Amino acid sequence: MSIFEQGLDRSAVNHVPLTPLSFIERTASVYPDYPAVVHGALRRTWAETYRRCRQLASALAGRGIGAGDTVAVMLPNTPAMLEAHFAVPMAGAVLNTLNVRLDAETIAFMLRHGEAKVLIADREFHQVVRDALATLEQPPLVIDVNDPEYGEGEPNSALDYEAVLAEGDPDYAWQWPADEWQAISLNYTSGTTGDPKGVVYHHRGAFLNAMGNQMTWAMGHHPVYLWTLPMFHCNGWCYPWTVTALAGVHVCLRRVDPQKILTLIRDERVTHLCGAPIVLNALVNLPEADKTAIDHPVQAMVAGAAPPAQVIRSVEAMGIHVTHVYGLTEVYGPVTVCAWQERWDSLPPAEQASVKSRQGVRYATLEGVMVADPATLAPVPADGETLGEILMRGNTVMKGYLKNPAATAEAFAGGWFHTGDLAVMHEDGYMEIRDRAKDIIISGGENISTIEVEDILYRHPAVLEAAVVARPDERWGETPCAFITLKADQAHTTEAEIMQFCREHLAAFKVPKTVVFTTLPKTSTGKLQKFILRDWARAL
Repeated sequence: MSIFEQGLDRSAVNHVPLTPLSFIERTASVYPDYPAVVHGALRRTWAETYRRCRQLASALAGRGIGAGDTVAVMLPNTPAMLEAHFAVPMAGAVLNTLNVRLDAETIAFMLRHGEAKVLIADREFHQVVRDALATLEQPPLVIDVNDPEYGEGEPNSALDYEAVLAEGDPDYAWQWPADEWQAISLNYTSGTTGDPKGVVYHHRGAFLNAMGNQMTWAMGHHPVYLWTLPMFHCNGWCYPWTVTALAGVHVCLRRVDPQKILTLIRDERVTHLCGAPIVLNALVNLPEADKTAIDHPVQAMVAGAAPPAQVIRSVEAMGIHVTHVYGLTEVYGPVTVCAWQERWDSLPPAEQASVKSRQGVRYATLEGVMVADPATLAPVPADGETLGEILMRGNTVMKGYLKNPAATAEAFAGGWFHTGDLAVMHEDGYMEIRDRAKDIIISGGENISTIEVEDILYRHPAVLEAAVVARPDERWGETPCAFITLKADQAHTTEAEIMQFCREHLAAFKVPKTVVFTTLPKTSTGKLQKFILRDWARAL
């Protein structure tokens, strides 16, 4: 035994389980009178917010909720949603944030599969909640949230959220997790093929990714964070915990409204916001007169598919500095970032925007990432051309899929988490996604990146949104099919004009052979639903 292992055992003195719950205790103690929550006319301090979280935790415990129990929430970005991120795990339970745009059948599946004991629901979702509960043999206890910013609405139950809080003790001695591996939350994947999978997070991962967010973005003390990203999505990329750790202000937003976003940025002096590229695209396409509202530095973190370079360039012209990150539900949200290099400062804006659309390098809190052959695990050469799958490992990878050991084993094959995203590795060590494995188009034996084609389409002045998928072809096997939403004043644009524009910027075999003008189907988090577009393309 090493001398450094003799008489130096870990103990309660020097080894405490990591948990993001510690953030709110510290912030409320150090900055009790600082603003914590803004929601319409509502303003709350950190002392008030911490007291309410403890009350809710106490009330849940008083109703028999404890370690290992699931508490589901069907809430928009409201104070109650923020409180649930602390109160539920304070009671030892696991928080299941439900996607508020899902249908009753899917919600019912999640409540049943996750074995929810309690459901906290906003009145806006009364109909879906009612229909989902009607199919359950053992429905959970339902707590109704009556948000003044929504209006009257129809209650989900006779049990009111504020009344439940009143049952609790504001000085409740909440539970620190006995083990940082203990589950803190349950997030379901989109379930585009088969039933959704339940991704389980632990306290350690939530703590580390919350810290990784701050390190990556250098947020500083007391940021003013606007909730343009749904808190139900990967627990808001762990930002409920990050912003709290920094004694910041949570500016709530029930739904994404570009005009309201600009108003809140101006009135509340917002410093940070997150979202999918669609959020930035919505801001870019506001009337020019509205864009002058931003008169102070604003940071935007964007994830999902690589933002088209044109969108990045346009939003930065508004005064919003873009940081591009990448991640998945299975890794607590973002875990890689296009970390900026000083040598890029001298690049023209168009080239800077192109560089920023890379997925980049790992967070300091992710231990491993590589682009490799998924079968052999051999890394691809850093030539910017050879495709491989993005593989990850580290403390911010999920515990696994709930009640699905086979899917967990498949995702963790070879000791790495398999993302299903195809990328290249550049010579400088920055990776760049070229497609989802299921989205790559193979035409006449040639690989076509749909992201590359979409990036060109977004440069066309008439294009508002674009998505490209494979369309079956007898001769070529597959050909690119472009689905496009035109800007309101560009309805006269033709399929031939779009194709000619692409021919001027792409190799001939990459040019879409079919162009369809339509409204693009999206998920609740703003991601394009390409599986629907593939069905449409096959039916053409």
